[in-house]
Amino acid sequence: MTLVPFDDRDGLIWYDGALVAWREARLHVLSHGLHYASAIFEGERAYGGSIFRLREHTERLIASGAILGFQIPWSAATIDAACREVLAANGLSDAYVRPVAWRGTEQLAVAGAGTRIHLAIACWEWPNVFGADRMGGRRMCIADWKRPHPETAPVRSKASGLYMIGTLAKNAAEAAGYDDALMLDWRGQVAEATGANVFFVIDGELHTPVPDCFLDGITRRTVMALARQRQMKVVERAIMPEEMARASEAFLAGTAAEISAVRQIGPYSFTPGDVTATLLGDFEKLVRRGNVPRLTAKPLETAT
Repeated sequence: MTLVPFDDRDGLIWYDGALVAWREARLHVLSHGLHYASAIFEGERAYGGSIFRLREHTERLIASGAILGFQIPWSAATIDAACREVLAANGLSDAYVRPVAWRGTEQLAVAGAGTRIHLAIACWEWPNVFGADRMGGRRMCIADWKRPHPETAPVRSKASGLYMIGTLAKNAAEAAGYDDALMLDWRGQVAEATGANVFFVIDGELHTPVPDCFLDGITRRTVMALARQRQMKVVERAIMPEEMARASEAFLAGTAAEISAVRQIGPYSFTPGDVTATLLGDFEKLVRRGNVPRLTAKPLETAT
């Protein structure tokens, strides 16, 4: 398959307040965001012309910037409208939407408080990152790289620099013949995949790690809400790797992965089954509804 470079495509990108030709949406090589990872982004999906949970994504983008010490100079309403504008301008209905904000060229040093904040939004056709067969079951290894302690990195921000760890882990996984890698945290507990959250079905209950050192995904919270609507018990807790031996099913949840079944993680095997299929079906119905209610917070349920 011939890959089309992302800098040489037809279309339009929203860049600092205006639509520009795709090939003209460029930044200078001496941008602070490139050298010091002072950049944040979002990954969103449009289904049938409607961007799923757009406002939640926009709010997280703004919050990510605040965690990195900068304010995006556009309101949430303006960013929402820009995402919809670029989707329509490119004539897309089902698509992936990528807002990205970064520090500019005014200062090139570790400190970057004097830089201008830029924002660009692009969209393109991008099916499920693991392929069309979401119940086929992905094969994963266990990564050598680990998610960091919250005191060593801005783990609640969707910061571009944090994805270096996932890139290293996934490159190694694919080189070894796997689809992805499961990442543990600095304590040795199960954390997440390289770009998606992980769930396990144990004794009919849905178990998932507490997101205390990785991103609490919007798709993750959507899956938990769907499971509770089905009267499934959802348990957020610390999960040790050896506990995966007790799980009958496992799956990933994320914007790029949507809901994708897992059949192997390292030495542990799972059988894609009814729980995964049911939640996948409910998720597909939800994303096609268009007008989706906002997520509401619920206290954690912990294992005893």
